[in-house]
Amino acid sequence: MYKSLIRPILFSFDPEKIHHFSFRFLKISQKIPFVSSILRAQFQVQDKRLETEVFGLKFPNPVGLAAGFDKDAKLYKELSNLGFGFIEIGTVTPKPQPGNDLPRLFRLPKDKALINRMGFNNHGAWEAAKRLRKNKNVLIGGNIGKNKITPNEDAILDYEICFDALYSVVDYFVVNVSSPNTPNLRELQEKQPLMDLLNSLQARNAKKPEAKPILLKIAPDLTDEQLLDIIEIVQVTKIAGVIATNTTISRENLESDNQKEMGGLSGKPLTKRSTEVIRFLSEKSGKSFPIIGVGGIHSPEDALEKLEAGASLIQLYTGFIYEGPSLIKRINQAILAKLR
Repeated sequence: MYKSLIRPILFSFDPEKIHHFSFRFLKISQKIPFVSSILRAQFQVQDKRLETEVFGLKFPNPVGLAAGFDKDAKLYKELSNLGFGFIEIGTVTPKPQPGNDLPRLFRLPKDKALINRMGFNNHGAWEAAKRLRKNKNVLIGGNIGKNKITPNEDAILDYEICFDALYSVVDYFVVNVSSPNTPNLRELQEKQPLMDLLNSLQARNAKKPEAKPILLKIAPDLTDEQLLDIIEIVQVTKIAGVIATNTTISRENLESDNQKEMGGLSGKPLTKRSTEVIRFLSEKSGKSFPIIGVGGIHSPEDALEKLEAGASLIQLYTGFIYEGPSLIKRINQAILAKLR
């Protein structure tokens, strides 16, 4: 029903406008009595065998929502009713910022992809923290970044501010230095700046009553040499793991008319590369740290490939938009089928 009826209607409108409309619809509709219960019955798969323990946290199932969809932690409860095992909010920055100029989100339907150049538009880490204080039982990741106006030499302070703001309301952190939509951000992926940033956050983490898992989200555009550096950095800084991968700046083999729009590409064209990165990190590190796999998951088969390549958990974003909420259920059912 989603792909044949609902998606064509949604895709006939501006992508960002329909995103906000969908948000409001999900929020308002689930205030109606019994709607949340009906959605949970329709989409959630309750089975102890799906429970996955990773970096000290117990996930009810391994299928999460990637950062970028619920940037400001406005809809995490409602989204969890669709069957996600965890929700990653953000990317949030210390100060609110509007992001890049419109238009900044583009569909590539022939490629089952999106291009975005949102630019970390969000209401700030402290506003997200206020909303998350109402959370009761949704496992939450906090994806953190720096403000656009903050020079790279001062970036550590931005990440520390976000860490302090979200510390008491998220279950794990994700350090985002891999978005292509904030000028010069990806320079922080270089070995020494990244080591300095992660060591600083780990030192701050150690002073808290209880250390929270910190993960690093990396770009799919890194070379093998750079990926080997990532492995060393994870092992030296002792962060909890890696999210592979963010969006790509590559535009290879695309068919859609608007393929040359600036920004990060997500969706089906990323399926193969993100799986390659997962497998490389898993094999070269000797499976020494957990990996959350994200990028081009549009079917249960795509999800199983990520898990078989070495991912402990997976996340959806573009696949969720193209395939609808039934994809979450179908992936969990496929995982259970593999266990038989």
